[in-house]
Amino acid sequence: MKTYISLLVNLGLLAVFLIITRKKSFLSFFEGGRWWLTWLAVGIITLMDELTSIYYAPYEAYRFIGLKAIVYIALTSLLIRFLSTRMVEISEILEKNGMRGGGVFSFSYLALGPTFSFVAISSILVDYILTATISTVSAVENGTTFLSLNSFVKYFLMFGVVWGIATLNILGIKENAKFTFGVFVIASFVLINLLLGGFYKIDEHTISILKQSLSEFKSDFTHNNIFHSYSNLIIGIGSCILAYSGIESVLQTASLVKSWKEIHKAYLFLAFTVGIVTPLIALLALSSKISINQHETDLIPTFASMVNGQLFGLIVSVMASVTLIMAVNTAMVASAELIEKIAEKYNYQWLISLNKRQSLYKIHIINASFYSLILLITSGSQAILAEMYAVGLVASFCINTGSLLKYRYSFGKKEFLAHKSRTGTLVLFVILLSTFIYIVIHRPYGTLLWFIITIFVLSLGIKVSKTRAPEIPRRRLTNTPMDIIFRIAEINSNDVHIYFRRPKESEKSLNSDKIINVYFYTPRTEIPEERRPNDFWIAIQERRSVVDMIYGLIETLDYDAPHEKEIHFYFGWPLSSWLDRISIGVMTYNLMRLPRKFPRFYYHIKYSPT
Repeated sequence: MKTYISLLVNLGLLAVFLIITRKKSFLSFFEGGRWWLTWLAVGIITLMDELTSIYYAPYEAYRFIGLKAIVYIALTSLLIRFLSTRMVEISEILEKNGMRGGGVFSFSYLALGPTFSFVAISSILVDYILTATISTVSAVENGTTFLSLNSFVKYFLMFGVVWGIATLNILGIKENAKFTFGVFVIASFVLINLLLGGFYKIDEHTISILKQSLSEFKSDFTHNNIFHSYSNLIIGIGSCILAYSGIESVLQTASLVKSWKEIHKAYLFLAFTVGIVTPLIALLALSSKISINQHETDLIPTFASMVNGQLFGLIVSVMASVTLIMAVNTAMVASAELIEKIAEKYNYQWLISLNKRQSLYKIHIINASFYSLILLITSGSQAILAEMYAVGLVASFCINTGSLLKYRYSFGKKEFLAHKSRTGTLVLFVILLSTFIYIVIHRPYGTLLWFIITIFVLSLGIKVSKTRAPEIPRRRLTNTPMDIIFRIAEINSNDVHIYFRRPKESEKSLNSDKIINVYFYTPRTEIPEERRPNDFWIAIQERRSVVDMIYGLIETLDYDAPHEKEIHFYFGWPLSSWLDRISIGVMTYNLMRLPRKFPRFYYHIKYSPT
């Protein structure tokens, strides 16, 4: 009976792949002078990263929280799927703002500014560096499980993996996608049969372990007060988060697909594949009769040998190495896209020159060199790399969700199809931030590496942004208070009406000879539009609020504007920003001080129906 079930499942899987491969351009297509990837190709590239976590994450989770890791890995999977809906939301926002790819860097730059974007860069670089290095170490360890090799040979194999993947990327993204899909097909058959073998071996011992795991999980919430329960929840999630590393890679590589809708499909694909397979394999392996403490680096191959025999264990060992190697590929693809976006924004064109196969070959060579250096520094220790990895991973999650909250509460939900509940995003942010704090406290190596890279990138980035920031040309388009004074002098009427406006306000500017419209814009995200003679756009200076800018402008007018003019200032009701509405009391208090400070002007706070 078991043989027939296995045969039926394998034939069904074969039929699925035959149907997929018969479709034209199912992985990539050429359009508009370049190659684009489909949602399936992007999903598979990321899946090879997430899927490889099964070879080291179950043991790492067990090392910290014991058998209840079985439940927490499944619970963390649900949290990550919830996070992926916010990743889709971010992808659409970036596309609507004319940004493609760059992930957490591009979005934090849009929502929070250059300084936070450099922190995001350091966090995501830690993520990709350690994705590559931990996967390389685990690939060699799993692939040589049944061989006796000395450390020199293992180092040689590790460097071979890194530079082999660099060569694959230099050959181009189209060939990369085809090769990755081939590995995915083989891995699918191996893992499906591993799951079937595991289910066939379920016995009283397995049931007993599952009951123990559920009992330990339940005790986290029933024997303590709400604060201890929440602390236990965060410890559980923080110990299992590595099982879902790589999820941000889909967002990072958004420039490889034509639309954010492809990103949405890719995340759904991940939810119904690795989001289910990872918890199941962790469950079966951790509840088996294996002595878990003796198999830190080869838990899954040992489990495969137990359920389907020594030969299948060898196949899983080899497959583990191959899929882990492809995780290095995911890190290299995503980090190349990240560095490309940074180079584009700060005008380092020499770094992103392409070869004939449209490959960022210079970046791939730099990445491979740096990955090799990290392997030497950490002596190829999986435990040290895992601790380092978790910090950068969760830090990037926090920056993404924090940026999304800031953006949503600033600009609302208009014109976005992927809009999700802001309350849900806030809850997610609190959980991720709590997890980050826990990991920082309990992962000293990771915290130290993240802190060092953050300080280095932040210092370098601030220096670069002073001369190469993309908002510098936009800032040069600004008007000055003197432009407004000259215009006031040209107006024939004795009364002048100045309306303070924001670019995203729905109320349209008025057009009259004696009406002046003043727009305060953020050079980072906004460009002065085509303007009429009485429209003036003033760039908001760094570390100054709109109210500060208003005070500065009125002070200049008070000093230089013609005294025979009767000047009226109009402050519209804030409609574009939830943050403005929340801070209306503070803003009104500041505006109420204007008549005492500048008594010769007229002040109006009004709303006119459209």
